[in-house]
Amino acid sequence: MSAWWEVVKMHKLLSANFSRLFRDKTFWLCMGAMLAYALFYMLNGVRQATVSLTEYNRSLDDYYFHFAVVIGLFSALLCSMFLGTEYSDGTIRNKLIVGHTREGIYLANLAATFVATLLMVAVWLVGALVGVPALGFWEMGMPHLLLYLLTAVLFVAAFSSIFTLISMLSTNKALTVAISIFLFLGLLVMASMIYNGLQQPEMASSVEMTMGGIQMGEPQPNPDYVGGAKRAVYEFLLDFLPTGQGILMWQLGIANYVRMALSSVFLTVVPTVCGIALFKRKNLK
Repeated sequence: MSAWWEVVKMHKLLSANFSRLFRDKTFWLCMGAMLAYALFYMLNGVRQATVSLTEYNRSLDDYYFHFAVVIGLFSALLCSMFLGTEYSDGTIRNKLIVGHTREGIYLANLAATFVATLLMVAVWLVGALVGVPALGFWEMGMPHLLLYLLTAVLFVAAFSSIFTLISMLSTNKALTVAISIFLFLGLLVMASMIYNGLQQPEMASSVEMTMGGIQMGEPQPNPDYVGGAKRAVYEFLLDFLPTGQGILMWQLGIANYVRMALSSVFLTVVPTVCGIALFKRKNLK
C-alpha cells in the first residue's frame, strides 16, 4: 500500500511539473530558438554545398549534429529558470506541505528538465531535416546514427543532472542562471582546448621563402603535439566531459562509445545522489 501511494505521489509530481513546463515561456522560447537555429544552420550548410569548391561538398552528417555543442547552454538556461521559479513562487514548500518527499520532488524536477532538454534536441533533429533535399540522408548509416543519438540522450541526461543539482541547491534564480551558464561555458572552453590540443600533428612543416616562391620546408617534430600518457589523459577527458562528447559528435569524431556512455551515466548518477543528499538537509524556510 505504501509503495503504491509513493507511485501515486510521484505521478502527481510529474503531472504538475509537465503541466507547468508546457506553460513555461522560457521552455517555448528555447524550443523556438532551437528550431530557428537548426533551420538557419542547415540552410547555410545547403548554401555551402552548392558551391563548386570541393571542400564545401559535404553531406548531411557534417551539419546534423551541431546541436551537441549548444544543447548544454539551453539546458543550463532552462533548468535554472524553470526550477528557480519553484523557489521564488514557493512551490517547493507547498509540495512539502501536502506530503511529498524531498527525494520525490528532486527526481520529478530532474525528470522534467531532462525531458524538456530532449524535446529541444528533437526540435533540432526535425528542423535540421530541411537540409535533406539538397544534402541527402545520412552517409554514416543507421547503426552509427542510432549510436550517435543514444550518446546524445546520455550526455543530455548528464547536463540535466548537473544543472538540476545547481538549481535545487540555490534559492537565488539570477545567481543560479549565472552559475549554470558560466559552468557550461567553462566546460566548453576546457573541452575545446583539449580537442584542439589533440588535433595538433606530430610533424609540422615550416614555410620558407625562396627565389622560386613559397615552399614548404622539411617536416619537423611539432612541439605542440600531445603524445604519450598526456594524450591518453586528454582523450579520456574529452570522452568524459559532456561538452567534449558534444564537440566529438559535431566533428563526427566519436570513437569510444562505451567510455562516453559510462561517463555520462557517472555524471548523471553522482550529481543526482549528491543533490538529493544535500537537498534533504537544505533549510527551505
